[in-house]
Order: sequence, then C-alpha cells, then structure tokens
Amino acid sequence: MNAAKITRTSKSNLALAFISLGRERRRDITTFYAFCRVIDDIADDVDLRVEEKRRRLSQWREWVRTPRPNESSFADDVRRLMKKYALAPEMLEEIIGGVEMDLSIKRYQTFEELRVYCYRVASAVGLVSIEIFGYRNSACKEYAIQLGLALQMTNIIRDVGKDLRAGRIYLPQEDLARFDYSEKALQDRQYNDRFVRLMQFEAGRAREFFARAAKALPAEDRKSMVAAEIMASIYRGLLRRMELDKFRVLEKEYRLNKLEKAGRIGAQLLKFF
Repeated sequence: MNAAKITRTSKSNLALAFISLGRERRRDITTFYAFCRVIDDIADDVDLRVEEKRRRLSQWREWVRTPRPNESSFADDVRRLMKKYALAPEMLEEIIGGVEMDLSIKRYQTFEELRVYCYRVASAVGLVSIEIFGYRNSACKEYAIQLGLALQMTNIIRDVGKDLRAGRIYLPQEDLARFDYSEKALQDRQYNDRFVRLMQFEAGRAREFFARAAKALPAEDRKSMVAAEIMASIYRGLLRRMELDKFRVLEKEYRLNKLEKAGRIGAQLLKFF
C-alpha cells in the first residue's frame, strides 16, 4: 500500500492543502491522510458485511498499538509516524471510533449527539494533523477542534442528497422539527422554504465554528497552520456557494473548480511565503 498513491487518487481538498508543506512534513501528513482514507474506505465498502467491517476496524485498533501477525504492510508506516510525533494510540482510535459510528447510527436526535461524531471524524483528524504541522501554542488544539467541526458541518450540508441514498440522515432530528420539515419530506426530496431555512440554520452553525477557529488560532502558529487555513478557505467558499444557490443539495453536488481552489490556495500562500 502506497500512501502517496492513495493521496493522489483521492479528490479530497485535504490533499491539495499539502502543497504548502515542506517535503518531510508533506510525506508524513500524506501517511496520516492515507490511514484516514483506509479506515474510511472500510466503513464505506458496500461489498463488505457489517461484521467484517467491524473486524477490520478492530484489527486497526490493534495495529496502531503493537505489531501483529499478518498485519497490513502499511501498519508499520503508521506506527513509525506515531512514534516520530509522539502520537498516543488513543488519538487514532478516536478516528476509528468515529468511522465505526457509521456502521450502526443512521440518525442523530440532537446536535450534541452529532457533535460527538463530528469531533471523532474531523476534529480528531485535526488534532493529529497539527502535531505533524508543528505548533508552539497549545491553544492551537482548540483551533483544530473548532475547524474540524466547521469542515464536517459543511460536508454534512453538501452531502445531504448523497447521504440519503446511503440511508443516512446527519441533520439532527431536533433541527428538522424546529423548522417543521419532516423526515418524510427529506426522503421525498421536497425542496421548499422550510428546507431552505433548515439549511440556513445549519450553515450558520458551520460559520460559527469557522469564526471560533479563526479566533482560536494563535498568531505565532499562523504560518505553520497554512495547510489547515487552505482547507478553511476552500470550505468557506464551498459553503458560500451553497448559500448563494439556496442549498440545492438534494438535486446537485457542489464543489469548487480547480481554478477557484488554486486561487484560494495561492491567496493563503501569499500571506506567509
């Protein structure tokens, strides 16, 4: 398994942000990103039974702690990365636990329940990433947490239609009730004022997390967090696009084109290089 190949074949915005890093850190964050992709792909594999998915995720819980017979050849790369940056196994197990939630949870009653999921699959990724990026002020951890929540909420808004096809609704049930928009209406893909108000509410929540992240980023760590700030810029642009189009997420997929992404990457790089 080749971490660089996994990164190249992915269309994730995260991979684009690596351009801002030096060679060594870029190699290391690529290894970590590949780990995240491998874990996520296990949960998303439609050809695997849930029991097999759980078994494979459980294997990775063991592999991040100690060598095992017949382990993935990539596992040793992950452990070397963990040793280099003094990453506790619990940090990676948090991510595995978040991915595992998708195997049994299809609905979230409250945002507080959803927040646990967002923390595990996004904020926990951010907390590992900043260790690789390097930081001086421990307040940077709060930045990683808040930015992770912002990015994941943006993902949830963008993927409402796609997640429906997979039988998942991440929008909290309490929020649907707040705007008198039923789950049946969502299943039927009813686009109306209630749906738009619901999505505006979720977008406002995402923007609040973006604002908290910006406030939490220590001045002395701004340069080392350029990759994360590239991600933040791209996702803020994506959120703005959906807002301007009144959230047609039930019928279309949103993304920024290569030129738009390049512009945002360049703008962040120019601030520090």
